[in-house]
Amino acid sequence: MECTSFRFEAIGTHWRIDLREVLTPLDSSLLLAAIMERIGVFDLAYSRFRGDSLVAEMSRKEGRYQLPPDGSALFFLYERVNRITHGKVTPLIGSVMEEAGYDKEYSLTPKVVHTPLSWDEALVFDGSTLTLKKPVLLDVGAAGKGYLIDLVAVVIEKSGYHAYTIDAGGDIIYRNDKDKKARIGLEHPLDTSKVIGVVTLGNESICGSAGNRRTWANFTHIIDPTTLASPTEILATWVIADTTLLADMLATCLFFVTPEELAPHFVFEYIILHQNFSLTYSERVNAEFY
Repeated sequence: MECTSFRFEAIGTHWRIDLREVLTPLDSSLLLAAIMERIGVFDLAYSRFRGDSLVAEMSRKEGRYQLPPDGSALFFLYERVNRITHGKVTPLIGSVMEEAGYDKEYSLTPKVVHTPLSWDEALVFDGSTLTLKKPVLLDVGAAGKGYLIDLVAVVIEKSGYHAYTIDAGGDIIYRNDKDKKARIGLEHPLDTSKVIGVVTLGNESICGSAGNRRTWANFTHIIDPTTLASPTEILATWVIADTTLLADMLATCLFFVTPEELAPHFVFEYIILHQNFSLTYSERVNAEFY
């Protein structure tokens, strides 16, 4: 089937967007411009790697900050998982990531790493604003990319296109107005040329998380703020959910809590690859493993 594809780099990862119809050059140009503008607005709010972002301003001064319109859903989810994971998944991880070496310069040179403030010590969220009791460096990386994929999907839908796939660094949303499914490979965390299995995806999202993506010294990009160490018992996780925001967030949560602890709060399917290469997965996940 003919389609229109966009490929580009943004927020530090490779994007591929496939629309299952052929657009005119003008429509293609207009849609790509709208997508890039939406990504830019998100990056200006939440990037801790740029000095002019809202997050950077919060790191310099306490006070009351009005969140962008998209901020409510993001921080409502963070507030819930912060409680469920007993503080192990938190946007306050930013200072830990920077001290560990995952900083603006991407130095990968660890300094002395300090335990971050807890949610209640640092901030108050009232649904539309964050009140910071102290300057803090936030990092929404546990769910930010997934959420941005959803926001880009909104741009595509509002432009009148309803059959598409967005893949940003392996985090994927699939939409089709017909009853057609997609087969998605599960990347082997120690050999990116291989897959450990294939998931069949309907009108859903899938996100994966694995420490191999960013590894340095004794750290990966997944760090427990209560122990100041990266988990080692799990190699990779994948979550399927109705939104990419939720799939992305829960893929991180599974490094710190069991699926059973998350199940009363969210609807999702999961796959976990453990350090010894054993797999655990939800009963209804539509997957085959090799």
